[in-house]
Amino acid sequence: MSVRPFRDIKRRKTKVINVGKVKIGGDNPISVQSMTNTLTTDVKATINQINDIAEEGADIVRVSCPDENSSKALKEIIKHVSIPVVADIHFHYKRAIEAAENGASCLRINPGNIGDERKIHEVLKAAKNNNCSIRIGVNAGSLEKDILDEFKEPCPEALVKSALRNIKILEDKDFFNFKISVKSSDVFLSIAAYRQLSKVIDYPLHLGITEAGSFVSGSIKSSIGLGSLLMDGIGDTIRISLSDNPTQEVKIGNEILKSLNLRNRGVKIISCPSCARQAFQVIDTVKILEEKLAHIKTPITLSIIGCVVNGPGEAAMTDIGITGGGKGNNMLYLSGVQNEKVLTDDIINKVVSEVEKKVSELEN
Repeated sequence: MSVRPFRDIKRRKTKVINVGKVKIGGDNPISVQSMTNTLTTDVKATINQINDIAEEGADIVRVSCPDENSSKALKEIIKHVSIPVVADIHFHYKRAIEAAENGASCLRINPGNIGDERKIHEVLKAAKNNNCSIRIGVNAGSLEKDILDEFKEPCPEALVKSALRNIKILEDKDFFNFKISVKSSDVFLSIAAYRQLSKVIDYPLHLGITEAGSFVSGSIKSSIGLGSLLMDGIGDTIRISLSDNPTQEVKIGNEILKSLNLRNRGVKIISCPSCARQAFQVIDTVKILEEKLAHIKTPITLSIIGCVVNGPGEAAMTDIGITGGGKGNNMLYLSGVQNEKVLTDDIINKVVSEVEKKVSELEN
């Protein structure tokens, strides 16, 4: 069952680039990214983590290449993963060339940090020869010295000036297969920089609040920052930066997109916070259902409401719903229609069964 959103978000039109098999920009779905935190030279551990990230629902993954052994390890890593790999390069141009030649689908660089024009030209040549796109990664914590001297501190204008300078470097070399980010750990600074930049370029934008923090605080900061931009139609790919397992970044990223009706993947659970009216333990039920239904990729809406005050109304707008009832007799709704009573002890098994049945119907 699909419910028409109260507000349809009109996305800003951008150019389309490819990151491997994933198209970024235009009308293409907003992609979710994360980054490995294993040593890239530990090939087995990096492969395992990338596959976990992909299983959680990431479209793209970034891998750090600080040295030659890391960039060369990409060749073996890429053989065993299913999503495109972005090589994270900061200063040494040879690492970027090696990464492109070893199968990276995209290079994350700051052209201004690479050095003289000859080195930048060599990187762009390798990118072109290997069908490799580029992300220009501007960060408030690593702005060019002359820009910091001019603006005295990181500010939206400083980030945008750095972005435009780096864009010109690529454009002057006839390279246009790139996306760009202007990240900061400050929510207000990030939002303002992205809004300013979106008014003067039409390249795809990679959104993020960098170094956002721990799982709770970082998720909140990212939701506010990215949510504000996404609601303005700004953003083509996102990464949630958390001091946590990379799979958690993917989970939060997908939840942000789902909450804005920008992406539908897996089970979307609408549940009440629980109160004295609840006829069953809502909190425990939702936690168990989230775990048991985590493998579902097909979009399904599910409402778990503990009483009859709001339950019927929520159930009318979801594929499957449970509303708490007296004496352990809870009501199951299918496609918004009352179906049968379910005993409290049977809620988990019944809901899981109905979700799996609904998925089977949708896939066949």
